[in-house]
Parts: sequence; structure tokens; C-alpha cells
Amino acid sequence: MRPVFVGDVQGCADELDDLLGRVAERLGAGFALWQVGDLVNRGPANVRVLARMRDLVEAGRGHAVLGNHEIHLLKAAFGLEKPRALDTYTEVLAHPDAREWIAWLRRLPVAVIATLGETPFAMVHAAVHPDWALDDVAERANAIGELLGHADESVARAFLAGERDRELADALGLFTLCRGMTPDGRWSPEYPGSRDARGIARVAWHEPWSARGHAYGVVYGHWAMQGLHVAPGLRGLDTGCVHHGRDHDGFLTAWLPEPGDMRPFATPDSRFLKVLAHRRYHREAAGG
Repeated sequence: MRPVFVGDVQGCADELDDLLGRVAERLGAGFALWQVGDLVNRGPANVRVLARMRDLVEAGRGHAVLGNHEIHLLKAAFGLEKPRALDTYTEVLAHPDAREWIAWLRRLPVAVIATLGETPFAMVHAAVHPDWALDDVAERANAIGELLGHADESVARAFLAGERDRELADALGLFTLCRGMTPDGRWSPEYPGSRDARGIARVAWHEPWSARGHAYGVVYGHWAMQGLHVAPGLRGLDTGCVHHGRDHDGFLTAWLPEPGDMRPFATPDSRFLKVLAHRRYHREAAGG
């Protein structure tokens, strides 16, 4: 099926329904939804979004990866952290089927590896390390998946608590949180231009990644303040739907690469579809 990639939804179920309806009008029903993580949190309808995604996955028409907000939800479910004031994933924790949702989320990968045209790619939530070949991405993602999706949920809890495999825990953080990176490869959730404890300035993670000349592409989200990022080999799709009303408009964005395009990650690229947020979610979350 033709892949349609969608950025961070974060509980904005109305916009997801709207966007997929517009995709169906353009492409018909023969498409598969590839979602870059952060299905939940800060928006108003987290369970609806999860249900829509799970239905597509179970029908063979969907792929999703874990984002940092799903990791927060899992940690809260295991009693490892408390929800913060603006978190709305508590809707999932209070749901009668909460245990089933947590079990389903634990089985989601942190990276999906596939091919578009002649180009292999990774779909992740936040980033990959500039030094990683695609096989390195797959190896780390698979190892993380074995721990998070383990039949014994105490294994997943211990991993999320930092009690198992610190190297993989660091990789999980990079996959789901990274924005900035120092020249020596130390990642951070902080933005480019910030400095680490040594006073070294960070750059966007994808700058050194691009400089390596990798033969694979990356589709990612997580970075609402960056907005839509279209560069050779890169498609960043978080356009901040849930941040609408903060200091700019927020959108939910889909990327619709052509099925016959052998070089889908080339630029320029105008194959995007956007839906404006239906409400000013940020102001509502902030109490007016």
C-alpha cells in the first residue's frame, strides 16, 4: 500500500480524522499510515487516536513508533514518574482497558526500517546518531524492543527505570528525545545553540548526520519548533498541531511520497498535506 507519513498527533483525534479523510479523497483507501510517534499527550482525545492507529496496524495498514510521550505514559503506568500538570495521557491510565493499551504500546518499536523507491530509510520519533549505519539503527531498535515488549512486564519496568543495559537506555533516549548534538557525538534534548556542561555548543542532530553522507533516509517528528523539515535524506514532520495558539499556528502534516519515485528523499519536495489545528490547544492546556 502507498505509505502516508504523519507527524506528531498528540491526542488531536479530530485533526487526524480530518487529515486521513483528505488523504482518502486524494488516494482512495489503498494507503498505509506511517506515524512518527507521540500519538498521545497534551491533546484531548488520546484513546481515540490510539484506537484509530491500532485498528490500522491490525488491518495491515499502519506502522507507528514510540515517542517520548509514549515513554512518559509507560513510566507513569509502572509508577516510575508522576504525570505533569499539562499531561493528558492520564485519560489512557484511567481507561477500563488501560492494561491492554499499555501492553500494546510496549510492543511498538522505536524504529521501523523499510525502503521507498531505491532508498532504504528509518522512521523514528526524534533522531538517529550520526555515526549509525542503518544496520546499527535496526540492531539497537530491535534490542530495545525485546526489553520493552518482553512477556514479563517487570523486564520492561526495570529497563525504563534505568536498571538494565544503560547503553540501550541511552539509545532509547536518543531515539525519542534528541534534538541537539555536540561535535563529539553527545546528544541532548536541548535545542541547537545551547551549550553543554563543558561549554560546547550543540548543533541540530541532523547536521552531522547529513555531513556523513549516509545512503539511507530518516523520517522523524518530535521537533515542533523546527517545523516541517525538508532536506536531502530527511523529512521532519512535527508541525506542532497541539501547540496551536502558543505563538504560532499548529498543523498536522502528512507526507505523501509517490509510489514510483525512485529518489523520494530528494529535494525540492511539495508532496505534503496539512490540516490546521481545530482549536487553540496550548491556551486550553494552560488554563485559558
